Amino acid sequence: MGIVVVGTVAFDTVETPFGKGENVLGGSATYFSTSASFFSDVSLVAVVGEDFPEEHVSFLKSREIDLQGLQRIPGKTFHWSGKYGYDLNEAQTLDTQLNVLLDFKPELPDAYRSTDVLFLANIDPELQLQVLDQVERPRLTACDSMNFWISSKPDALKEVMKRVDIVVINEGEARMLTGEANLVKAARQIISLGCKRLVVKRGEYGVLMFTAETVFAAPAWPLEEVFDPTGAGDTFAGGFMGYLANTGDLSEDGIRQALVFGSVMASFNVEDFSLNRMKRLTYPEIEARYRSFKGLTSFRDLGFN
Repeated sequence: MGIVVVGTVAFDTVETPFGKGENVLGGSATYFSTSASFFSDVSLVAVVGEDFPEEHVSFLKSREIDLQGLQRIPGKTFHWSGKYGYDLNEAQTLDTQLNVLLDFKPELPDAYRSTDVLFLANIDPELQLQVLDQVERPRLTACDSMNFWISSKPDALKEVMKRVDIVVINEGEARMLTGEANLVKAARQIISLGCKRLVVKRGEYGVLMFTAETVFAAPAWPLEEVFDPTGAGDTFAGGFMGYLANTGDLSEDGIRQALVFGSVMASFNVEDFSLNRMKRLTYPEIEARYRSFKGLTSFRDLGFN
């Protein structure tokens, strides 16, 4: 199965205690599609301005990402600036320049409308709804969001969550959306909106996946050095959804396996600025870290009869 992702392609300026990257390649759809491309065919829908360099386009093409849906229009590319302290779980936004994103109206090429898998990366939920209206009968749909849309367009966002199979958000956003301090109670509320699964990203503490009946936890890989967490959540989602698209296995076991692959991909992404680590990543490295992940939570049964 192939994937269509709709989101942002951007420039990021990021400062962490370990360095700074200025005007580097970023954006939710960029991180997602790069990660997913290790497992599946990916088609990207986004918008960039006249200032977007050809070298970035060439990189995306080198990952065999289909760019029919990448619009280039007059103006400047979306630019985000942020800073991380030693608590790398939360970024401080310093500046957001929407630029061409202000006029973005996602139009899916005809070939994209029959996609098996659709991922709605972090964009305006009203645009996410427009995309949902353009696809035919996808086998799997999922969405991501952020605190800005939770506070500014909660009704539209809840409508998106009602119409997708999987919702992917972080821990703070789950609490913000529901007003619940307890994460389990917050998860139950979100699932009651209509989605089948909720995946809660928890940074260095891993991820939790909720259904109406079950809870599954996957750890984060314990790294000695984390240089830049920007895009880690989108990279996680790309690995998660990309692996599902590759196997087509939507059973509970299959989805749990894909969740761990998502965690594997995020663990590589944070090892360098922007997509630098992803550019030199190899599939044997992915497989090796996946096998090592199993050792993080493998333990003997009690042995009771």
